[in-house]
Amino acid sequence: MYKILVVDDEPLICKGLAGLLSESGMDIGAVFTAYSGQEALDNIRMEDIDLLVTDIQMGEMSGIELMQQAKLIKPWVQTIIISAHETFHYAQMAIRLGAKDYLIKPLNSENFLDAVRNALLKMEKPVTQIDEFLSEESAYFQMAEHDQEKNERLNRLMDGTLPREEGTVVLEEKLGVSGPYFSVIKMKLDRHKDGASSSSYSDRDLRLLQYGALNVAEELLHKEYHVLTCYAGDREITILLQWSEAEYAELDANKINHLEMIGRSLHHHVHKYLGISATVGISQILKGAEFLPALSRQADKAILWGEKQGDYHVFYYGDFNWNDYVQDPTAEELTTHSNRIVDSAKQYIEANYRQKGLTIHEVAKKNHVSPNYLSYLFKKNTGYNLWEYVVKLRMEESKSLILHTDLRRYEIAERVGYESPEHFSKIFKKYFGVSPSELKK
Repeated sequence: MYKILVVDDEPLICKGLAGLLSESGMDIGAVFTAYSGQEALDNIRMEDIDLLVTDIQMGEMSGIELMQQAKLIKPWVQTIIISAHETFHYAQMAIRLGAKDYLIKPLNSENFLDAVRNALLKMEKPVTQIDEFLSEESAYFQMAEHDQEKNERLNRLMDGTLPREEGTVVLEEKLGVSGPYFSVIKMKLDRHKDGASSSSYSDRDLRLLQYGALNVAEELLHKEYHVLTCYAGDREITILLQWSEAEYAELDANKINHLEMIGRSLHHHVHKYLGISATVGISQILKGAEFLPALSRQADKAILWGEKQGDYHVFYYGDFNWNDYVQDPTAEELTTHSNRIVDSAKQYIEANYRQKGLTIHEVAKKNHVSPNYLSYLFKKNTGYNLWEYVVKLRMEESKSLILHTDLRRYEIAERVGYESPEHFSKIFKKYFGVSPSELKK
């Protein structure tokens, strides 16, 4: 059953849409509501939201900004945008970010429910038995033959052995390589079956899964990005992302977050549809096709580094300061480096958890690592999800203020970083099991 989050800064509209969904008869497990972007982000962090329905104009954070932040937290969350204005610019941005629909107020109830129904129908269910996919009769993907000559050329371009005489014209006409900005993402499938380290896939099954993974990547990315894909050795596929000057200028300010979002989405969907885990290595973004071999090596190194982590799956090359080491770091150096990152993040959070609108991306940027890697390290070292740690500090302080001061609820909410007393009360009750007023009594 699906979970839906409805966000609008007008409570009557928010509750009205939630009521329509609850009574629609659709396969909906729960409908959550939020009256601001920050409140919505807390819901997305703490609940397994499948579909986000959001107004586009809401105070400090717009629906477009909320959609961007939601995709960074959970790239697989689907979105329907609601607007009081039929503005082409907003609609274009929403569609580019992957919005499933763009609805204009005042909403027609049937049109709204149809949009939600269509979005839910497109959320394909995962393959429940991997054998279903591996069977010859599998219909989950259209297994079109990949162009072998193009595949070989792309691999030679990546490893730097493509002859210079191929030239720019050949790159553009025969391979579709134009750029001028590039990043390389590589995905290496796990040989072992999920949760069974002693049981491995056969070579034939791995070839089929590699085939499937390439199809998943193309289906997931080709509508929003200019990508080229190829097989790259045993259990591995390569994805070349490229941007024109204009496209690069339109990317999010924090481009690392954008790459990480793509990597996490790839890992999630390959695991969801194929039932196999993978390690994803992401290069930096560089300008110029001459740097493609270097970007390919970065992605290779990221995969090797990621495989050492065991339970870590998506790794960005720039998360580790490779220049500090003549050789690959030892396990002891890795631990020291990781501890330093976590300690620094804790100090920053403890100094800033009262700040409204604090995000994991801000904490990650201060520590010069990607949000995904910081979240992984923080959980591994402290036992807390990073945002759970922020909530823990806020709740402990608010409890102390309730018990030992006469501050009003809105004053306490303000002090610990929440935009509204209602949102604060909702988080407080979820955390402690009682409301602030019940605790006070």
